[in-house]
Amino acid sequence: MTVFFVSDLHLKPERPDLTRAFSRLINTTFQNASELFLLGDIFEAWIGDDTPTPTLEPVFEALKQLSDKGCKIYFQHGNRDFLVGQQFAQSINATLLPEELTVELPVGKAVISHGDQLCTDDAEYMQFRTMVRNPQWQAEFLGKPLQERLAIARQLRDASKERTAEKSEYITDVNPDAVAELFKTSGVSLMIHGHTHRPCIHQHEIENKSVTRIVLGDWDTLGWYLKIDDHGYDLINFPIESYA
Repeated sequence: MTVFFVSDLHLKPERPDLTRAFSRLINTTFQNASELFLLGDIFEAWIGDDTPTPTLEPVFEALKQLSDKGCKIYFQHGNRDFLVGQQFAQSINATLLPEELTVELPVGKAVISHGDQLCTDDAEYMQFRTMVRNPQWQAEFLGKPLQERLAIARQLRDASKERTAEKSEYITDVNPDAVAELFKTSGVSLMIHGHTHRPCIHQHEIENKSVTRIVLGDWDTLGWYLKIDDHGYDLINFPIESYA
């Protein structure tokens, strides 16, 4: 059994190299995967399943073909693509997951998430997150015309980049207490998440128990993925240009 995890690709029309690299990764490295977990921010922005996305079709087709071969695909929402819905999930035969979930892996149980809910020091973002994850807000937003949704999304994205650039590094990272609490409530010794763009394998001591937290990397000049099989886990990076 071989399981792969990716997050924070931030696929968008302005970066066709990322789309090509991910498509090729799916069609090569992931071909023998039993499961593929997409842990959020796969897309730079997602304003509804009805939005035309012609530049991303190669990725969608590759994912559908992978699913047709027997790989189970799971999608967990990120802070950029929290509006991915059932219509899109069904088109690639993927299963939408809750924001935190304990899963059984070849190395044992792990709790998985996108990771943004762990950044509790960023009070401004947490307030925004509460708003946009509200089903009523989402229904009202999705009910707006496409062009209005595009304008709102662009405005929110630009504002987010400006505010993030002004914040201290610790504010945009996970809060240690939030991490410890999730380990405690899940009862596992392995956590996997993305969001922070700080790829690393961390070792923690929580209540006299050794635990591991794997942070997935974001895609830019390097691509990142996590491979887990019966032999253990490996956080791997590769030059995007070598796959694009």
